[in-house]
Amino acid sequence: MTSDFIHFFQLLDTLSELNEAEKKIMKTLFSFRYVPKKTILTQAGETAHELYFINKGLLRLYYRKDGEEITAYIFREHLFASSYDSFLKQEPGIQYLETLEDCQLLVINYRQMQELYQTVPKMHIITRKIAEQRFINAQQILSSFLLDSPEERYAKFEQSNKDLLHRIPHHIIASYLGITPVSMSRIRKRRIEQQRK
Repeated sequence: MTSDFIHFFQLLDTLSELNEAEKKIMKTLFSFRYVPKKTILTQAGETAHELYFINKGLLRLYYRKDGEEITAYIFREHLFASSYDSFLKQEPGIQYLETLEDCQLLVINYRQMQELYQTVPKMHIITRKIAEQRFINAQQILSSFLLDSPEERYAKFEQSNKDLLHRIPHHIIASYLGITPVSMSRIRKRRIEQQRK
């Protein structure tokens, strides 16, 4: 069980150093869960009751519109994930959260999270810092959509997430980058040809 929390506490200690008593409380409130690939954890119209820390695997947050899936974010190892607006407001959301790979997760529900805020006050600092990072990420994604060409968006994704190109179906990456799978295929081909020169 302790090994399930290694990366979890490595991350939290960079945000606010926790003592052993605080870590012990967290271990009682978070539970380990194995979730198979292609499992829907939250869907539109439902309230998200859980927050996840990803030990292993990938999660995808997406919307559905006119029969199409629009990928909003891809959560990778050692990130917290949820349908945040629904989780924080405890109201039905408009997003889907799905596992893209077999996942090993640490899970806490909304009630336990409120208990954690009471028993480990440092969680206020930790969640604020995580929220700040999420805000920065969201701003970077928005800026890229407004300012970058599809080719530039792909190049940035490739630079920072090269491993994901081999782990995620390309139509999902194309959706996340706001381009069609055909356009992304052309971009990939051009970049491979340029790299060969």
